[in-house]
Amino acid sequence: MPKDTFFNLPEEKRERIIDAAIDEFAAYPYHQARVTVIADQAGIAKGSFYQYFEDKKDLFKYLMELMVEKKLSYINHDMVESREKYGFFQLLREVYLSGIRFAKDNPRLVPIGMKMASDKELYHEIYGEHLDKGVDFFKQLLEYGKGQGTVDPAIDPALVAKMLMGMSYSLIDFIMEDGKLDFDDMKIIDQMLHFVENGIKKRV
Repeated sequence: MPKDTFFNLPEEKRERIIDAAIDEFAAYPYHQARVTVIADQAGIAKGSFYQYFEDKKDLFKYLMELMVEKKLSYINHDMVESREKYGFFQLLREVYLSGIRFAKDNPRLVPIGMKMASDKELYHEIYGEHLDKGVDFFKQLLEYGKGQGTVDPAIDPALVAKMLMGMSYSLIDFIMEDGKLDFDDMKIIDQMLHFVENGIKKRV
């Protein structure tokens, strides 16, 4: 997390630094992004940068935190809070749809996520910190589905929640394998959701 000196800065200056970081991390992969360029674009001395952040990774992790918070705001919270009106699989699809809406509305941020997804070690280091939160979210959703009667009561919510998180990571490879995010990639997500709902066993 940034140092207290960063949060003590005027809002306009904090926003300048974040905007400069977005531009640099969107243009270059994490390991090629340069603190010097970020500092120059933000109008601060390079030495000042290290008064606000421990290092480049500290800034990058903070930027990811901001992106996660923003992405969560795209979930239809009324739908989640009124979940008794909806089926488990409708709610699960809404989680993925919110990601598509976020990407459409925040094109500057999309390249950062795409570049990070191509760096598996960095991806798991950064998002590994959010893994437990994601597993807990899916676990609660699965327990709701069991109570609703739309999810097999024999499943272990903790196990399946971890599987859903793993499948979410795997989707990145398919959605971004051509090097860009296509907004019709919900088709891929629907295929995954079809598998989750129906399994792979052939019905007779």
